[in-house]
Amino acid sequence: MTDGAAFRTTSMAGAIREEWFLGVSVATGLVFFVFSGPIFARLSEPLWFTVIFLWLFAVVLGSAMSVVRHADHLAEQLREPYGTLILTLAITSIEVMAISAVMLHGENNPTLARDTLFAVVMIILNGMVGLSLLSGAWRREDQQHNLHGANTYLGVIVPLATLSLVMPTFLTGPDGPHPSTPRQMFLGIVSIGLYSIFLLLQAGRHQRYFADDDHHEHHIVGIRHHRSVWHHAVLLLVYMGPVVFLVEQLARPIDYVIETLHAPAALGGVVMAVLVATPEAISAVRASIANHLQRAINIFLGSVLSTIGLTVPAMLAISHLYGHPVTLGLQGPDLVMFVLTLAVSIITFSSGRTNLMQGAVHLMLFVAYVLLITQQ
Repeated sequence: MTDGAAFRTTSMAGAIREEWFLGVSVATGLVFFVFSGPIFARLSEPLWFTVIFLWLFAVVLGSAMSVVRHADHLAEQLREPYGTLILTLAITSIEVMAISAVMLHGENNPTLARDTLFAVVMIILNGMVGLSLLSGAWRREDQQHNLHGANTYLGVIVPLATLSLVMPTFLTGPDGPHPSTPRQMFLGIVSIGLYSIFLLLQAGRHQRYFADDDHHEHHIVGIRHHRSVWHHAVLLLVYMGPVVFLVEQLARPIDYVIETLHAPAALGGVVMAVLVATPEAISAVRASIANHLQRAINIFLGSVLSTIGLTVPAMLAISHLYGHPVTLGLQGPDLVMFVLTLAVSIITFSSGRTNLMQGAVHLMLFVAYVLLITQQ
């Protein structure tokens, strides 16, 4: 065997070892494609239901984490803000597919999009931010980030979040709590318009706002690789392929719990939020521990912004096309927690420095959110 052939064989073996989970994802998709009828016919059996739900959830989550892994490699090669932008757009796409699958399967759940958005914001801005700041500042007095970048994120997140999840609570009309067609069009256009302008600034004239100023480490969060950009870009898309099918299968046990066992409707939103937020949370915490706080901020604030800026228009479009009404306005304690989280986030990122105290406050708010949803 020549040296070139030996190198190709070694390289292929290494790629197979790295991407073994793709085989699990594809095999799982084939199993549910062929045997979906018999599998879902036994959801009334508690043990069977638990196995099927955990199986699907684990495979979808594993695929999403593989997407994050390849996005991290792209981030290392493309540098900020492009790497994080690819990551947030990929995860947001998975989120839109997951919510759409649950919305269009079974009985209509008008609050699913709202509950998912609320859960994503709570998990990211409280759980993910708290854990990242606490982990990063554990061995440091404080950490620094680009104040202009954080302010730019929050300057778009706050108005979009208020228009999407707060304002509808106080609006009335002939269609009740569901936004009318003109309101849907306005909210969709504003969300896409502001997010598009933000992307132009992030990738253009204000790119320096989102760059990691700490250039003494070439590798981000200790990643080492020798693959090309195209290699990671293609595999990122390939991993997302089975997710399109598997999230639709995951919607069936979720709908069964909500519709048959009469679990809280918010449960579907929480499951979807955990599914899409966990991979990004891991990436953000790793970046913060490695003292790349700006990348962590790009991940969690960028994730919230893309979730609101892209998911809301997508859900409104699906609602209009398929006749599934959506309810966006938060109510009661949820509304209070949401406004409080936005206010604390503004304070946390207002100085360009973060410390242990701020991480502890965000984690406390996350615990309060968990207690809130368990009491519903």
